[in-house]
Amino acid sequence: MTDDGLLLAYYGDDFTGSTDAMEAMTAAGVPTLLCLQTPTPELLARFPGVRCVGLAGSSRGRSPQWMDDELPRAFASLAALGAPILQYKVCSTFDSSPQTGSIGRAIDIGVTHMRGAWSPMIVGAPRLKRYQAFGNLFAAVDGAGYRLDRHPTMSRHPVTPMHEADLRVHLGRQTQRRIGLIDFVQSRSGDVRERLDSLLNDDTPVVLIDVLDDETLAAAGKLVWEARGEGVFTASSSGLQYALAAHWRACGLVPPTPGLAAARAVDVIAAVSGSCSPVTAQQIRWARENGFCVERLDLRRALDAQSREEEIERVAGIAAEAVRAGRSPLIFSAEGPDDPDVLAFDDIAANAQLSRAEAARRVGETLADVMRRLLDRTPVRRVVVAGGDSSGEVASRLGIAALSVAAGMAPGAPLCRAWSDDPARDGLEIVLKGGQIGGVSFFGTVRDGAP
Repeated sequence: MTDDGLLLAYYGDDFTGSTDAMEAMTAAGVPTLLCLQTPTPELLARFPGVRCVGLAGSSRGRSPQWMDDELPRAFASLAALGAPILQYKVCSTFDSSPQTGSIGRAIDIGVTHMRGAWSPMIVGAPRLKRYQAFGNLFAAVDGAGYRLDRHPTMSRHPVTPMHEADLRVHLGRQTQRRIGLIDFVQSRSGDVRERLDSLLNDDTPVVLIDVLDDETLAAAGKLVWEARGEGVFTASSSGLQYALAAHWRACGLVPPTPGLAAARAVDVIAAVSGSCSPVTAQQIRWARENGFCVERLDLRRALDAQSREEEIERVAGIAAEAVRAGRSPLIFSAEGPDDPDVLAFDDIAANAQLSRAEAARRVGETLADVMRRLLDRTPVRRVVVAGGDSSGEVASRLGIAALSVAAGMAPGAPLCRAWSDDPARDGLEIVLKGGQIGGVSFFGTVRDGAP
């Protein structure tokens, strides 16, 4: 870019989505830093060339009351950085409900921190196989496209199942704010700015922008950038990053996409997974069949206060022994949505005298403790965490202050370099993988390097 200063600041509603957004900006040639704690002038001073700053959060699994308590401070700290666009980065499958991860509540909080007359929303991201048409969200799996309310995973998500693909309707259940749409026909008509002007009033409406392909992606980025005014707040997926980058590239403001470096191979990696996704289940099966040491975490023992420590030590010991034998360990808590422990999770939580949300966080904390002990006992320097909630717990408990992209791995899940004041953690290579991300041999790719 020709001008100095930040172009974008964002808060990620989970850790995997936060690294997805960082990857999109870095690949476009925009130096990006992802902070795991509120960015301070002292931390940012270590990265003088940064043009985009993110803050990894955990709001996707939180209540509206939690958002009321926590998000104002987070948004204020990011707005103070002075970027013209402040983003609440959401998952490209729009995981949310009025009770959990309410995107509507986040928007109502966020718009008060910027002076813009509208709140744009871009969710479609063709690179991630997410598409929005006439306000409806679609996702492709194994080459087949699904409307999100018929998606094999999202329609039956254990926390935020998607029963409505029209994002205007889905979001309308989370906020009283007016919601408009610029559909792909209007986007291609050439009078999109007039359409936007017709939607504006003095109430800062949310305006969804359809994205189907590279043409509509660039048009969406152009509209957001040129109509940013005095600064806008946007709740968007990494489709926003891809859209802005496409527009900046078309204008010559960034060079042709430099892409990302290829990851080198390593002898062993360590992985933990709290994901219930069928995609991750396939990846776990591949790992088991291809020489990884794959071990299930016993949820009943892990959630019971009396046996938790013993279970952590058991699986950490198995993992450490695997590393000493030259094998890559993978500790997992579930193998797909039909896993018996997933189907019985409410009963398992109740027996441990925990709410479902408390139990889910406890699983993440347990996997974090396993990973921390493994790193303390072995020379492993590349790790993987699968699952958005688990990624947040693990990364936040490893003493990492910030992440930057080190290399490409799979779309939406880059290889990151950890920055830490702890020499044992500084320079650690880590991949935070969302449940829907990656090919069947993903864990092998992380070990052997991207092809």
